[in-house]
Amino acid sequence: MRDVDVVVIGAGQAGLSGAYHLRRVGLVPDRDFVVLDHAPRAGGAWQFRWPSLTYGKVHGMHALPGMELTGADEARPSSEVIAAYFSAYEERFDLRVHRPVDVTAVREGEGGRLLVQTSEGTWSTRALINATGTWDRPFWPRYPGQDAFQGRQLHTVHYPGPEEFAGQRVVVVGGGASGTQHLMEIAEVAADTTWVTRRPPVFREGPFNEDFGRAAVAMVEDRVRRGLPPQSVVSVTGLPLNDAVRRALDSGVLDRQPMFDRITPTGVAWGDGRTVETDVILWATGFRAAIDHLAPLKLREPGGGIRVDGTHAVRDARIHLVGYGPSASTIGANRAGRAAVREIMRLLEDEKALV
Repeated sequence: MRDVDVVVIGAGQAGLSGAYHLRRVGLVPDRDFVVLDHAPRAGGAWQFRWPSLTYGKVHGMHALPGMELTGADEARPSSEVIAAYFSAYEERFDLRVHRPVDVTAVREGEGGRLLVQTSEGTWSTRALINATGTWDRPFWPRYPGQDAFQGRQLHTVHYPGPEEFAGQRVVVVGGGASGTQHLMEIAEVAADTTWVTRRPPVFREGPFNEDFGRAAVAMVEDRVRRGLPPQSVVSVTGLPLNDAVRRALDSGVLDRQPMFDRITPTGVAWGDGRTVETDVILWATGFRAAIDHLAPLKLREPGGGIRVDGTHAVRDARIHLVGYGPSASTIGANRAGRAAVREIMRLLEDEKALV
């Protein structure tokens, strides 16, 4: 059992932001706080992105606090660029991230402390910054006949790049940024592509300015305040209508079809009798928050989400969720990291005053 004031779970954008601000207020890593990350190396979820997602294709990557990302080669895979940046960031601010460490559960301890159970042992802490993101919880919808499909099914989390789909018939499911990116890449090498989404996609022209961003974040925040599972910020902003998207719309690649009703052994089928034969179904259907390790604390509301006020869970002010709901963007994660540390320092100071 090791005692610290704060445990940070996750070393992606949100976790590193939290660690930076803990350092800035005078807390020392491995003495006052610890950062635990289950990934094999620095880079957060970025290190697992597909090779064809180059840095130039990344939409809205915001720098970590205190250190800009400059001079990056836009033709280089984002997994390499951002992993190298995160690694340099950890070293520059001496954050001493422990990895790979799997957190299995967070439980109530004695004297108002929390017990964080991990593959590295148990940590006792006064506060927790949970920055576990979503990459580890890909969402796979279920449809009749899915288990009998004779082709290949994979999720964005395992997307290898377009080359593996050369000459194949591919159904891409999902209307988000990943789904459209996958589809546009695959269409260049596949024998045929079909794009299906639950709702008609919304393409947005014009800049993503501060007012628009605030309005989008407010919509996501409203769900979190009501204890509902958060939606991604992207789900309420729409898809940016850039030159590549315009070309795909004009060529018919982005010809959206409504969601199919069932999966056959050789393809997909709609209720009106229409069918499409396919070799591959690619589920670009998003992710859910990776928060199962918090289950022993019973933080979830009847709606299925964790209700959050600022960054702390309404049911337990010691638990701060950054990169969750409205802060699940790179700039949002930065701000949430700072806000969480501010609240945690007040909590620690109040505890000291009571002793």
